[in-house]
Amino acid sequence: MVRLLPRDTRFFQYFQEGAENARDVAQGLSDILNDFTDVADRVRRLEDLEHRGDEITHRVLTALDNTFLTPFDRDDIRELAAALDDFIDYITAAAGRLVLYKIDHPTERARLFGRIIAEQGASIAAAMNLLSQDNHRREIMTYIVEINRLENEADDALSEALAELYADVHDIPSVIKEIRWEEIYHRLEDVADRGEDLANTLEGIISK
Repeated sequence: MVRLLPRDTRFFQYFQEGAENARDVAQGLSDILNDFTDVADRVRRLEDLEHRGDEITHRVLTALDNTFLTPFDRDDIRELAAALDDFIDYITAAAGRLVLYKIDHPTERARLFGRIIAEQGASIAAAMNLLSQDNHRREIMTYIVEINRLENEADDALSEALAELYADVHDIPSVIKEIRWEEIYHRLEDVADRGEDLANTLEGIISK
């Protein structure tokens, strides 16, 4: 990866903080789905972490406006910051539907999505932690490949989840319940898509 010197380490610090925050949000969603208690309060805590992510994004963009020489392409910095922000935003949006729709217990498919998203978050944080270090392209690529593999797993999970929907529908309330789960499944899969987008952005950066 070609870098401009002198290197401004603030960007790496901000991205590491942002990625660790994204990891915590992703793990928080998985934890909720595996221990479905105090859901509204725990979703609010995820939203607090989302606000922290917004603050980190603001710091990145402010630093960008005040830095002449950046460690990598300015457009890539903006795109990476936006990708981190999107990953978190999509998680909290999906989590919010659990509260909005008054879901009483999660499905096994939802727990599977939670595990996939948490693993993406962990890989994102691990990859971002290496971004400031030279000669770690191969290791970062390992995490990128894993994030993309997890997105493929989420695609399969969505197909299987949708195939199972409406099998036991017998009245209007059960139809409404399945419609809500269909939306939640799509939102969870969208999170994995955003993880893949972030990985692709990161791959573009380290390939230059």
